[in-house]
Amino acid sequence: MATEEDNTVREPLDLIRLSLDEKVYVKLKGERELRGKLHAYDQHLNMILGDVEETVTMVEIDEETFEEIIKTNKRMVPYLFVRGDGVILVSPPLRS
Repeated sequence: MATEEDNTVREPLDLIRLSLDEKVYVKLKGERELRGKLHAYDQHLNMILGDVEETVTMVEIDEETFEEIIKTNKRMVPYLFVRGDGVILVSPPLRS
C-alpha cells in the first residue's frame, strides 16, 4: 500500500521514481528524442525504456538556396537501454 511519503518529491530523482511504469519523454544529445515506458533507472540516469518511439531530427542546408531542410526519422523499438551521459531532459507524464 502506498503511503503519502511515497508520493512526495524531495529531490530530483524522486520525480523519476514516481514515473516508473509510465510513459516519459527523454531528450538526448544529438537531436534525438524518445517517448517510452520507464522500466528502470539509476542515479546516473541510465534508463531502460519499453515500447519506445525514437525521433531523430536532422537539419540540412540546401546548397543552391541555402534554406534549411528539416528531416525527421522515426522508429519503434521494443526495449532500449539509454546511457545517462547522453540525457539532457526527462519529462514525466502530465498529472491532473
